[in-house]
Parts: sequence; C-alpha cells; structure tokens
Amino acid sequence: MNQLGFPSQITAQEVARERTLGGAIDLCLKAAGLAPKQAQDALKADKAQFSRWTAGAEGIVWSKFVGLMDLCGNDAPLLWMLHDRGYDMASVRRQETETQRKLREANERIELLLHDKRVLTEALHGRAT
Repeated sequence: MNQLGFPSQITAQEVARERTLGGAIDLCLKAAGLAPKQAQDALKADKAQFSRWTAGAEGIVWSKFVGLMDLCGNDAPLLWMLHDRGYDMASVRRQETETQRKLREANERIELLLHDKRVLTEALHGRAT
C-alpha cells in the first residue's frame, strides 16, 4: 500500500521501459507518489545507501526490498527483474493466499445461502422466481 493506503498500479509497459533495477525502484516510488527521502526514512536507510541501491552500486537486502514494495504498494522492481530475465510479465500472477481463499469461499457460501433464503421466501409467499 502507498501513503494513501491504496495499491499503486503500474503496467508491464512502464516496467519494461526501465533500463535498470534502479530505474524500477524509482518507478516504484513515483507510482506511489513518494519521494526517495520518505522511503529512506521508512526503510531506515541513509541517503548514500539508498543512492547506491538505485545506482546499482550496492545490493539491497531482501527484507528492505520487500519493505520498499510494500511501502509503495507495487512490485515494479520485482517485475523488472522478471522482465530482465526474459519472463512474460503478462502471464505472471499472484497466487491466492490461504486467507483470501477462505474469504472467497465464505463469500460464496453466503451468496448461496442468500439465494436459498430468497427462493424459500418467495415460495412461502406464493411467488415464483
């Protein structure tokens, strides 16, 4: 999520236009409407370290990398790496988490119960569906 609490949308074309991982990190921030300083503060990284990350002069630890993407609400750097390695970004999709699956199944059961209730109510009142 970004500073507004919403995921920031990016397209595969935007990601593919970036030439470097640093460019993808900048895109990640830009899409979220964040300045580098805000990300530095949130990730507890100093300006020089952040600059080395975006310049490609220093690797970024996975936990900081995930923190950056979570802060920005998008996965631009991760998608850029997939693109750079020759993956088709259009065929990559997120898997449904266990919580999401349970919520989807619960919602499906609720919809079925509401449908059954409506049918029974209409039958009791002599109306056909």
